[in-house]
Amino acid sequence: MFRFADPQWLLALTLVPLLGVLVLAGSRSRRRALGAFADSDLVAKLTDSVDVTARRGKTVLRLLAVGLLCVALARPQFGTRVETVRSVGQDIVIAVDLSRSMLAEDVAPNRLERARLAILRLMRQLDGDRIGLVAFAADAFVQSPLTVDYSAAALFLGAMNPDLMPIQGTDLGAALRVSLDALEAGARDARVLVLVTDGEDHEDAFAEELRRAVESGVQVYLVGVGSGEGVPIPLYGQDGSREGFLRDEEGNVVTTRLTEETFQRIVGEAGATYVRAGAGGTAFDDLVDEIARGEGEEIDALQVTQFQEQYQIFLAMALLFLVADGLITDRRRRSEDWVGRFE
Repeated sequence: MFRFADPQWLLALTLVPLLGVLVLAGSRSRRRALGAFADSDLVAKLTDSVDVTARRGKTVLRLLAVGLLCVALARPQFGTRVETVRSVGQDIVIAVDLSRSMLAEDVAPNRLERARLAILRLMRQLDGDRIGLVAFAADAFVQSPLTVDYSAAALFLGAMNPDLMPIQGTDLGAALRVSLDALEAGARDARVLVLVTDGEDHEDAFAEELRRAVESGVQVYLVGVGSGEGVPIPLYGQDGSREGFLRDEEGNVVTTRLTEETFQRIVGEAGATYVRAGAGGTAFDDLVDEIARGEGEEIDALQVTQFQEQYQIFLAMALLFLVADGLITDRRRRSEDWVGRFE
């Protein structure tokens, strides 16, 4: 089967007859100028060394080279080969803590924004993997179902803030349960669950759901965001301006800190992985790179017919004609008798 990959370049072939007309017009103009310059006998003597046939041949070679270059640009293809294209991917669900403590600024610019930037970076590296988002605080729900539409997922991610949660708190067990349900609905074997939190909920439900996730073959990563030192929780008005810090009923400033020792113990016992996203650390970014490199499972395999590129043949012929044009002279070679010329 023969075809052109970029057939629009064939329109450039109209340049060949156009150039031919221009060459013919130039030749006639030159003859008229010579006729006006001198009589026919003198013109014949002056142009006696010109090989008209060779000059016409050189013109034909140039026109052929231009035509072949236009054909080469159109990328002629003939001959085929069959290739198997395999699609691989994994299902990734990221549960993000939306409790107000995630607004603490011990991690620049704040805990929630730091998590958001890392997730966006992950999305930019994915290709064929499905990603879903779960929002949680005292309760949990699916913010974005599993999808390969990373732009849509990024929009859902941008809308995630503590105001989405009607009840504040941190229920990691609920976050894991909803995330696992979302992964099971995806029906893929290659599954990753990332739980991003600064919470201090270490109830039995969390440990139980964590063990269930690991035993079902899910790669579970728990990312602790924050520092071990207590920091205040800023409050913002509807216009985005800061209105102070969160206070308890007695008027004291509420502080939040990451208690990762208990996290590490529970996660380690379940066989999951704990990563801390602290100020100046790169562990979260390294985790993102590791997840993005995951091979996943084969989703589909298609037999694709690939056409062989053959533009090289036409390009080589065009270059050959141009070289021949350079080697051919349009002057006649004559042998003259030099005897007595200088006597």
